[in-house]
Amino acid sequence: MRCRPALVLIENNHLLVMKYQYGDHFIYNLPGGNPDPGELLSETIARECMEELGIDVEVGEMLVMGQVSGSEQRDDVLHILFEGELLAGIPELQADETSAMEVLWMPIEQIAHVTMYPNVGENLLDLLLTQQKGKYIGTIQQPWLA
Repeated sequence: MRCRPALVLIENNHLLVMKYQYGDHFIYNLPGGNPDPGELLSETIARECMEELGIDVEVGEMLVMGQVSGSEQRDDVLHILFEGELLAGIPELQADETSAMEVLWMPIEQIAHVTMYPNVGENLLDLLLTQQKGKYIGTIQQPWLA
């Protein structure tokens, strides 16, 4: 199983997401990626945000984690989402570092109605309402991966 830390960056009731197209689907990812050997998860997030979006971020507390089951073609993935803060820069895609089509600030109320990777829109909305942090949500269903 590999792990993918990602950042939940909210400003003015909008969530920072990266838009990708996989086949006929538009997928909205949270900024993050795969750790390099020996790299802390917070370091991974900070590096990925700088490389892919040109922004400096502060990584805060863990919000939620869950796993996506793999297949013969894909490893299982443990997604670990952290709260964060934008310290410097304006998010802009760095085309040589990502295949994302667009970076955008999505209104929070929309995240339960779009296809996300990881597919945690409803969980994030619940988390924001209840202020619970450090929650393990188990298996994250990703029907578009099938």
